[in-house]
This record gives sequence, structure tokens and C-alpha cells, in this order.
Amino acid sequence: MENHEPVQEEEERNPKKKNELWEWLKALAIAIILAFVIRSFLFAPFVVDGTSMMPNLHDRERLIVTKLIYFFEQPTREEIIVFHATEDRDYIKRVIGVGGDKVEVRDDQLYINDKPVEEPYLAQYKEKAHAEGVPLTADFGPINVPKGELFVMGDNRRNSKDSRAIGTISLDRVVGRADVVFWPLDEFRFPNKTVK
Repeated sequence: MENHEPVQEEEERNPKKKNELWEWLKALAIAIILAFVIRSFLFAPFVVDGTSMMPNLHDRERLIVTKLIYFFEQPTREEIIVFHATEDRDYIKRVIGVGGDKVEVRDDQLYINDKPVEEPYLAQYKEKAHAEGVPLTADFGPINVPKGELFVMGDNRRNSKDSRAIGTISLDRVVGRADVVFWPLDEFRFPNKTVK
């Protein structure tokens, strides 16, 4: 009489293997979908390219940009944002003026709606510029920021291509807010917390 037990055991093992494979495939698919949703709608990595945000952000630093925040609120003055400057290039700059604001710089002093505004995040560069006998920010304006637009500038005012050159940017070009510097690790910080 033939013994069929090994075949039966193999048949019992195969469905378990198929089930396990199916579970792994489902988990992988869910992970891919979650990664896509997180990257598209919640957070995105960004690499600082250049020195236009010095001394507060440095070339090659890596950031996490929060995208979701601007589904619920609009950017506010002093926030550091990432936006689409061109079809294939994103910029990182600081919001100086929002829709309805009048922006002007006279004698290295920023004025919003004719009121002087302190910029503590520029103190280091301002001191250095004044020691060299030059203003950090050359006079410009007044510029009226249209509704639905932002006026942005880099913190390194003498070396930044920003709204003084490219004009105001529309809110629909904003990618998100630069919330976390995560690389290099010893520079980990929250760049927008310093202005609140």
C-alpha cells in the first residue's frame, strides 16, 4: 500500500506559502502607496542649493518640507518656504510680504506697510555688511504685493535671486514650509521656529 502523506503535507504547505507571499505583496503595495501619498501631499525632502539663505541655511543642507500646512493656512511673513521658481527648479526663500502688503527697504531698514520691521535672523550678516561700510539690503520699492501673491527674499540679501529680480510669486507655486533641517545631523534644527 502506497503512502500519500508527504504529498498531502506539501499541499498543506503550498497554500501557506501562497498566503504569505500574498500578504507580503499587499504590505509592499500599501507601503508604496503610503510613500507616494506622503511625498505628494504631506512632506518632501529638499536640498539647499547655494548660499542665498546664509547664514540661516547652508549649501547642501537637507530639509523636510511640510506640504500639508498650506492646504489649511497661507504662508505668513518670516516663514521659510520652498516654491516652484521655474518648471524644473525650486527656490527656498523667506516670506517678506503677503498679499496686500507694501514692501520697501530704505537705508537698510525693511518697511512693511510703512512700519519698520525688525529682522533678527539677519543680525549676523547686517553687522558684517555694516563693518564693510555697505548696506546688507539695497534700497528698493515701495512694491505693492498683489492679493494671492508673496514677496520673498533670501537672507543673504547681497547674493539672492528673489522677488526683487523675479517679482512676486503666486500662492499656487508654493510647495511647502521648510520645517526641519535633518542633515548634517549635527545641524539638526527647526529653521522656522527661530522667527516665532
